[in-house]
Amino acid sequence: MKLVLPGVLPPDLVRVIVLDTDVTFASDIAELWALFAHFSDEQVIGLVENQSDWYLGNLWRNHRPWPALGRGFNTGVILLRLDRLRQTGWEQMWKLTATQELVTLPATSLADQDIFNAVIKGHPGLVQPLPCVWNVQLSDHTLAERCYLEAADLKVIHWNSPKKLRVKNKHVAFFRNLYLTFLEYDGNLLRRGLFGCPSPPSPEAEQRALAQLNEEDVCFEFRQQQLTVHRVHLTFLPHEPTLSRPHDVTLVAHLSMDRLQMLEVLCRHWPGPMSLALYLTDAEAQQFLRFVEASVVLSARSDVAYHVVYREGPLYPINQLRNVALAQVLTPYVFLSDIDFLPSYSLYDYLRASIGELELGGGRKAALVVPAFETLHYHFTFPSSKAELLALLDAGSLSTFRYHEWPQGYAPTDYARWREAQAPYRVQWAADYEPYVVVPRDCPRYDPRFVGFGWNKVAHIVELDAQEYELLVLPEAFTIHLPHTPSLDISRFRSNPTYRECLQALKDEFHQDLSRRYGAAALKYLTALQPPRGPT
Repeated sequence: MKLVLPGVLPPDLVRVIVLDTDVTFASDIAELWALFAHFSDEQVIGLVENQSDWYLGNLWRNHRPWPALGRGFNTGVILLRLDRLRQTGWEQMWKLTATQELVTLPATSLADQDIFNAVIKGHPGLVQPLPCVWNVQLSDHTLAERCYLEAADLKVIHWNSPKKLRVKNKHVAFFRNLYLTFLEYDGNLLRRGLFGCPSPPSPEAEQRALAQLNEEDVCFEFRQQQLTVHRVHLTFLPHEPTLSRPHDVTLVAHLSMDRLQMLEVLCRHWPGPMSLALYLTDAEAQQFLRFVEASVVLSARSDVAYHVVYREGPLYPINQLRNVALAQVLTPYVFLSDIDFLPSYSLYDYLRASIGELELGGGRKAALVVPAFETLHYHFTFPSSKAELLALLDAGSLSTFRYHEWPQGYAPTDYARWREAQAPYRVQWAADYEPYVVVPRDCPRYDPRFVGFGWNKVAHIVELDAQEYELLVLPEAFTIHLPHTPSLDISRFRSNPTYRECLQALKDEFHQDLSRRYGAAALKYLTALQPPRGPT
């Protein structure tokens, strides 16, 4: 790819820095950019000399490297003058060189680096040698010690051994600690122009909204959190989607570090694809990576997509997280769940079959309700069927979800009817209803104004009803909530009257927006704006 950059990048782009993904910066990249000023009129490529004897051909018997100038150059860090490369006929130059060398050499050993060096061997005036500290190479046969023992400070560490952090080097502990320090650095600080590179201005609308915030406002935290633009790392770990099955369904959920233990058991219950948004600090993201690598269950699942949203602000951006996970779904349908729920073992196959039987692919707008239950027992034998679940329900080991604290959230499911139901049945929307549902992936997104605890799912079900989705309860489906310590946000909701007042203000604004979009049809939702009588 590096060889063709002058041809594929925009023609008005003059200079570019090209980096391998296995480098660690220990300096401001602006200093590297400043080295373009040292190029002569003829020089088009800036490179650091290769810090091994690879191109000298004496590493082992019968070693036949590609031609190079002296020790050659390493292409882990490259400065390219694209304008001059285009003028010199770079594409024809490297292709001709490669063709000529391949007459006597079977293939490249170091990919594009071999071709760069062969071209420079024939045209030495093209290269501007860069100081060695801009590419300290920790290869298996490195001679980089000659560089870093004499340097005042190091700029870029290049882990160019196939062993990466496990490379054998007497100073590797120092370099590894430097790398790990950056991994756990608070990346939000880098958004604030700490090193003399001013951050680009925020969009005008965002600037105006932030300027209008009043720090004396008791709901300031809510307003600020809504406007926070988080750093997001989509597909944080390798993801290989499975071949699409008919009516396939992806489980969508979100979590923070304190719910990480739910992942393994969730994978055992749900064999289908998942899209999960994780709200983590930079340091927690590295802990999560190690957690997955150490787990036999998680490391075996390539159909689970993890998307890291980096923590910033005092409140949990619950609906923003849901929207991140929802936006990355590849299957036609989604099961909108929460991380502390375990679906029945057969739910994945049952949902796909139900979607086919109900012929939802024909444009019918429906949300399939998965009845929710809960247990207060930490040691609990999960039911393998509806009959077993009903037995546990009758024995008092299970209850319908939030039956004692927030009955209006789930009562419209009509659990008494569900006990006897043999076929899907339709229920009507009611105030504060917030079931877990299966919908097409192009369903309405969650309202991001709801942060922290309260009304985040309720608002989404209101939106589905406003867009005339049928609510169909599935007779054999169920999901069970497992006990856990209360989140910080729910504790604040329960103990802080101001928190609840701010939530009510968000609900009022939500209803005003509904009225603007749906007119008189939105009047029935006004009852949903009564002050909260309990948790949601």
